[in-house]
Amino acid sequence: MARPLPFTAITDTGDKLDIEFALHPSTESAVRVHQLIGDTLETISREVRRDPMSNGDVLQALAMALAVRARMIVASSDVTSDLATSLLETALESVARADIYTPPSGNA
Repeated sequence: MARPLPFTAITDTGDKLDIEFALHPSTESAVRVHQLIGDTLETISREVRRDPMSNGDVLQALAMALAVRARMIVASSDVTSDLATSLLETALESVARADIYTPPSGNA
């Protein structure tokens, strides 16, 4: 079983996602992975607040960045592509299992 990496994300609308990511067995630093997730999400939120863009455009940019980063690794592109695909699928599965809490809203 993969080591878990607990992570909480708060959306701009106040929803809270409690996620338990399954780390890859070769993960060297869970702490740095956690920090990079937080930094990446903060940067995206800041940029989208500054200059609104669609969620589809955000996802496309992230997919492209993942592809570029995978290709920057000195290894066969088949190996890095398979790794990136596997990591993305595992992350999506972890997020699908996340507990989501929505703050109460509306008029009293």
